[in-house]
Amino acid sequence: MITSYSNKSVREVIQLTQKAKARNKQGVFVVEGIKMFSEAPMERIERVYIAQRAEKELWETYRDKLNRLSCETVADDVFDKMSDTKTPQGVLTLVRQYHYRLEELLTRKESRQCIDRTTGKSVSIIGGVHQKNSLYLLLEDIQDPGNLGTIFRTAEAVGADGILMSNHTVDVYNPKTIRSTMGSIYRVPFIYREDICETIRILQKHDICVYAADLGGRKAYDAYDYRGGTAFLIGNEGNGLREETAACAEERIWIPMEGKVESLNAAVASTVLFYEAYRQRRKGIRNKPDGKDLKR
Repeated sequence: MITSYSNKSVREVIQLTQKAKARNKQGVFVVEGIKMFSEAPMERIERVYIAQRAEKELWETYRDKLNRLSCETVADDVFDKMSDTKTPQGVLTLVRQYHYRLEELLTRKESRQCIDRTTGKSVSIIGGVHQKNSLYLLLEDIQDPGNLGTIFRTAEAVGADGILMSNHTVDVYNPKTIRSTMGSIYRVPFIYREDICETIRILQKHDICVYAADLGGRKAYDAYDYRGGTAFLIGNEGNGLREETAACAEERIWIPMEGKVESLNAAVASTVLFYEAYRQRRKGIRNKPDGKDLKR
């Protein structure tokens, strides 16, 4: 059992929670809590730290999983020092980082049967097929960890195919972001991109229409058909999209608001747009500009 604050593992976990440089150097990130541990893919877990007070309960509930992992028990006071939360649940998990490629986000795996000319037997061939009605989110310089985490949860909820972020977007492995994803970090593909405009052009080559959320949009968001390949472009919380970025999109759309509200935060705006696309796809309908639904 770890009982010392100066233990190497204790210092390591604290560095991982506080510094992106340490996370990227080791290629791991820290998740806290029972839900995040229980949903973490077995093959990505590096190590588990369990507070002494939670040891009995965790082993009773997750014995099969814990038996296959590297686990350490930690004295309660030391564990609290390692934790980044005010009320730790008693389990910390080190998880290997994800590394997606853009091509992976733009294609889906498909299996087809072929005949092996040598043996004459039927074999399965796995290949990548471009998706025709994929749904993505492009984020430019989002800074709030909670916003980003909520966006990941919403993306999973609507079945989005991926999130593409500018390099100046907050670190997805920031502990606050990780907590806000509530496990969606494990299931929603994502990638950081140096050049968002170049990324938009790549999406457009794959028949994905890009809509920029912009207060100066030509029409309201519910005037468009999002049943085909769609990507929504959301800008920084304080400054919105850069003009050169918004100009790369096919359409600029705006979200109507009453009162004196000037804008919605990035997570709320993403949710509004995502769920309009989801509604159209789920019901097979879109809105006319006058607000009436129109079936295909």
